[in-house]
Amino acid sequence: MTDIVDELQWRGLIALSTDEDALRKAFADGPVTFYCGFDPTAPSLHLGNLVQILTMRRIQLAGNRPLGLVGGATGLIGDPKPNSERTLNAPEVVAGWVERLRGQIERFLDFEGAHAATMVNNLDWTAGLSAIDFLRDIGKYFRVNKMIAKEAVARRLNSDAGISYTEFSYQILQGMDFLELNRRYGCTLQTGGSDQWGNLTAGTDLIHRVEPEAEVHALATPLITKADGTKFGKTETGTVWLDPERTTPYAFYQFWLNADDRDVSKFLRIFSFRSREEIEELEALTAERPQARAAQRALAEELTTLVHGADECAAVVNASKALFGQGELAGLDEPTLRAALSELPHAQVAELAPVVDLFAEVGLVASKSAARRTVKEGGAYVNNVKVAAEDAVPAREDLLHGRWLVLRRGKKNLAAVEVTAG
Repeated sequence: MTDIVDELQWRGLIALSTDEDALRKAFADGPVTFYCGFDPTAPSLHLGNLVQILTMRRIQLAGNRPLGLVGGATGLIGDPKPNSERTLNAPEVVAGWVERLRGQIERFLDFEGAHAATMVNNLDWTAGLSAIDFLRDIGKYFRVNKMIAKEAVARRLNSDAGISYTEFSYQILQGMDFLELNRRYGCTLQTGGSDQWGNLTAGTDLIHRVEPEAEVHALATPLITKADGTKFGKTETGTVWLDPERTTPYAFYQFWLNADDRDVSKFLRIFSFRSREEIEELEALTAERPQARAAQRALAEELTTLVHGADECAAVVNASKALFGQGELAGLDEPTLRAALSELPHAQVAELAPVVDLFAEVGLVASKSAARRTVKEGGAYVNNVKVAAEDAVPAREDLLHGRWLVLRRGKKNLAAVEVTAG
């Protein structure tokens, strides 16, 4: 596919557009300078943000120039939450988060060549702006009746919490960003999520009021939903972050590996950079042999490599295989093993105990008698070694990195035990 709009459509990445035909022509006449904004409301971006980052990457690869905006100004306010006011973070905290997010975004864009990316911070054009100048030069173009019709604002107005003037003003600031980038860089397209549509069109409307002849566009990606009804980018332990200190590469890999068969085709199209033919082949394999999980493995390896690097991906693939008896547990480095075991049911014990006690303690079986039956039937493993005797007790030299045992019942039921005594 040579047309970027066609590609984005095929991948399910266009939910809303101000004028798709005009946008298609702008890309054809290109290159287009475009931007996407990210607010530093946490010290890391997450999977929802990754949709926008990878969409930027796709548009750049099609021969266009991206501006990655990290909102040092808008991050001090925060866009309206559905039901309550945001807690405002200290300026020095926000400034630190700006740098962290900037570093995360930069990894995915190309900063060299004819279509080199540029990182920008909206604090650069708002920090010196007085309240009077802001109201006279920008605020006069916004109509309150239109502002309160925005979905995020209307929802808050109808809630018990109401909305402060601070959060109400957010859409003006984001609109000003588009105007400023249009003036400074010739930016004519803003991308974002469909939940940001009101803020995206605030920018196009502002530019049209200030520069009636200007041609600018907004494009929104859809909200990603999961077939089981749970929220995308969340697990039982919380949000899936891009920062390896907040979500380990192993947990990140497992998120994709565990994708529902009903979701994996959609995830491939949205997140993978494989060709249409490769993706359709993986879709066919999922339909024919879902138990092989070929699409999930391909997606997990591609995304883990993209976000965390090839070495980390290789380490977590080896760990995943080793946990299920397809590799050497003793060969895993301590951080990778620790990250992998943190995703399993686990228990801490003060000293080594019989295997049947450990199986019951960690919840792999309902009771010690059930553990004995598992051993007798040949389904109990410690560090991938089959337990032969019902009274077996692991030795201290069996502890991985001097701390852990990996218990397995059958082929797929895993748990970990950490021995805390010295």
